[in-house]
Amino acid sequence: MLKTLILSTTALALGVNVASAADLSGMSWDDIVTQAKAEGELTWYVWYLQDDLRRAVKDFEDEYGIKVTIPEGTAAGNAEKLMAERGRETGDIDVFAWGYNDFETVDLAAQFAPLTMLPEDDGRVSELVGIDGGDYLLAYWGNQTGIAYDPEKVSADELPQKPEDFAAFWSAHPEKFGFNYEKGGSGPSFYQNTLRTLTGVDFSDGEVTDEKLAKVAEGFDFFKENGENYVITASNADSIIRVSDGELWMVPAWEDHLAGLQKRGEVRSEIKFYIPEMGMNGGGNGVAIPKNAPHPAAAAVFVDWLTSPETQTMFNREFGTAPMNAKADDSHALVPSEQRKARQAWAAQPFRKAVEDSFVENVILER
Repeated sequence: MLKTLILSTTALALGVNVASAADLSGMSWDDIVTQAKAEGELTWYVWYLQDDLRRAVKDFEDEYGIKVTIPEGTAAGNAEKLMAERGRETGDIDVFAWGYNDFETVDLAAQFAPLTMLPEDDGRVSELVGIDGGDYLLAYWGNQTGIAYDPEKVSADELPQKPEDFAAFWSAHPEKFGFNYEKGGSGPSFYQNTLRTLTGVDFSDGEVTDEKLAKVAEGFDFFKENGENYVITASNADSIIRVSDGELWMVPAWEDHLAGLQKRGEVRSEIKFYIPEMGMNGGGNGVAIPKNAPHPAAAAVFVDWLTSPETQTMFNREFGTAPMNAKADDSHALVPSEQRKARQAWAAQPFRKAVEDSFVENVILER
């Protein structure tokens, strides 16, 4: 009871500074932390690994005495809520997580508060896969697609690096390589980067033209001619489980997904991961604070904690993420840092969707 009275008195003393995230810009960081503790809670809208992340934020709760609530929800549902609350004086979302490329679809300055109130840290990442978050967006979760493989079946010097290498592997080891075309992005990352390498089409240009689609279609023959030698899997998870079980030897996968499954003992720890030289898609997720966040100071302190070297090191250790702070320790990553040079940005929309639809129609449905 006494703690509640003290915190309430502190909040009243801070007066107008409780009103909005924008008002924090004139406050010292010590005062922001004091207000955050007075607010006492925040709601983080994040759509994946919710149970694991609830456990991960316990360190923050213990350090600051601020309760973090992670509601159930999907990426699409959370985004719809964000948009629906734009006109409200005070919304329900304190910290909003989204795929970094998804933030491109909104006006950052109109939707979110600037993060200039955070303590200076030149290790943070605000620009990722060609998207500049400016003062409004920070990356906190780096992810990467690549190839998961069973080293008992495939040695490191045999790993395919380019489309012709994959074709040779398929021919030498029929039905030992599989990829998904839906229910996860690892398979689409593989076939789209194969098509990009084969055809030279610029996937970073989202414009859809008949000429571009016709050029991409020239690469479909590569998959048709080798169709008997590879397997189509049901999803990201299905691919990894089938490698772990020994049915398949090699599949596209997400680095953080594989690392998480291994840590929980759901996939054999021996399974390894690499990024082929032709490149595969990577990126990450970011966080921002809506202008009408109900607990703006707590949100700011949480974003500072989330993007700190210590938390980014913990995420790398616990989830296999690529750290989004240059000062973090990435020694628990599944790939060495030099392989990350092969990271490719995701194909731009609406061209990506057009390629996916065409690939399904002309390759998958014709198998």
